[in-house]
Amino acid sequence: MRAALHAATATLPHLRRGLSQSTAAKAVPHLRALTQSTALALADRETLLALDGPGAIRSLAGSPLGELIEEGPDDRVHVDPRLEVPKLHLGGAVVAPLIVRGERVGSLAAFYARGRRIRPEDTRVVGDAASLVSAQLELAAVEEQEERLARAALRAQISPHFVYNALAAVAGYIHSRPEEARELLTDFAEFTRYAFRRERPYVTLADELHYVEKYLNLERARFGDRLRVRLEVAPEILPAVVPVLSLQPLVENAIRHGIEGAAGGVTIEILGQDLGADALVSVRDDGAGMSPEAARAALAGRGDGVGLNNVHRRLESSFGPGYGLGIDTAPGEGTEVRLTVPKSHPGVRAA
Repeated sequence: MRAALHAATATLPHLRRGLSQSTAAKAVPHLRALTQSTALALADRETLLALDGPGAIRSLAGSPLGELIEEGPDDRVHVDPRLEVPKLHLGGAVVAPLIVRGERVGSLAAFYARGRRIRPEDTRVVGDAASLVSAQLELAAVEEQEERLARAALRAQISPHFVYNALAAVAGYIHSRPEEARELLTDFAEFTRYAFRRERPYVTLADELHYVEKYLNLERARFGDRLRVRLEVAPEILPAVVPVLSLQPLVENAIRHGIEGAAGGVTIEILGQDLGADALVSVRDDGAGMSPEAARAALAGRGDGVGLNNVHRRLESSFGPGYGLGIDTAPGEGTEVRLTVPKSHPGVRAA
């Protein structure tokens, strides 16, 4: 038991860096000890990354997958008695898939000596070893994505005009309304801490809305009655998880473009709907609108939309190409930006 535990834990620091030839080469000796197999191979979908066992088998590292392993017809552990390598005195093999976020990313194959019958407990141990490898690869993928999203959040294009104007609004209240100035300064400090907090790449929609409200307090101080806000969000979607700063740029964009040239001000609506498996949040304004070409350019990062492309890319990176932003707009008819996310998604959790 102690030997098995040591072999299992010894794989962890290597596989937490992802699946590559170098990490696989460090992990396979420990995995072979864990499975008590004669030889063991780790592979991705195309290549034998690393092998451990009789000397000659190690030379197959870097070879195409089909030279030694045949994937099963489905993502289940299977015994393949045909995988014999006579010159290496190897008999059948137990092949187990490596599954990360519901997708097969590779295989673990344990080979046994010729003439040795493969037992049910061999299959269970190899399946458990593959699950251990998959779990470490899943953690590596999550950590890599969280680091990428944290960096993206720091580049979320929070408008420098907003920072300047927010502080100017606070300064304008200091003498005439000092208590409100203190509250606005607190809102500004809390919002900026939230925006640049690296350790929180994901938050709940409820958290994001909480800090959007602080942002709106600062904008109301600037625009007064010219900025009107209506908020209506279904409580069922509040626990949904979104990348940090995914809703605030949409609101900032609506204010910035909606209020320009609108003498009577602008009305911003933030509406959240429960779509069953998904959550939909719409940010609407009744401002000047824009051409569809300008909307597509903003979403692609070529226009002057505040952070729309950044938000769209982070949503796609987190949840897949079926999620992200959509824009409906026309000159003189206002703009609606829709944000769609799943209400739950494997590997994506709020900090």
